[in-house]
Amino acid sequence: MPIQINLLAESQALEELRRRDPVKRAIWIGLCLVAVMLIWSGYLQLKTAIAQKALSRVEKDIATHAAAFQVVQENQKKLDDVSSKLGKLRQLATNRFLNGTALNALQQTTVDDVQLVRFRVDQKYEFLEATKAKTNADERVTPGRPASATEKIILTLDARDTSANPGDQVNKLKQSVVDSAYFKESFGKTTNQVRLTDLRPPQVGPDGKPLVLFTLECRLPEKTR
Repeated sequence: MPIQINLLAESQALEELRRRDPVKRAIWIGLCLVAVMLIWSGYLQLKTAIAQKALSRVEKDIATHAAAFQVVQENQKKLDDVSSKLGKLRQLATNRFLNGTALNALQQTTVDDVQLVRFRVDQKYEFLEATKAKTNADERVTPGRPASATEKIILTLDARDTSANPGDQVNKLKQSVVDSAYFKESFGKTTNQVRLTDLRPPQVGPDGKPLVLFTLECRLPEKTR
């Protein structure tokens, strides 16, 4: 029986050992892992760059809208201020004292033999500046106060009594003013708003008839707005 001899058996055995070398296999696996990590790292860097670009665009948009929002807020503040002032002006125009209305009311308060010589209106306004809220050392807050204006109106009526007994009609004119619907509404619930401030001694007028000059003062209630 013939004997078969494989002359390449030793070389094949060495090649098989090299192929099964664990160190070489570990190196190949390591290289593969490094390649995968490099690919993953590149992907993450690309994704980060895209995200940063998007973030920059969003931040730019936010900055643009923030500036526009600031302008809107300032305009809204100005609009609120103007609207507040306009509302106060309308309130003042609605509640203002009208000389014509007062004169018309006085025409309804006439008394026989009494003539109105002069009608004078003294109208004053006292303004108070607005104050801001303050906090003291004890952390107590003192609330602020809005600006206000106090209206003070005084009507002065100079008249003369030419009745048969000059002076008798003075109180009648005073009571007629007090009972007037216009002045009742103007005075509200306050009393003693019509006062006799001057009563002259009887004298002779240009026509030779006796008369008495007198002055009534009508003080309207103060109004603060």
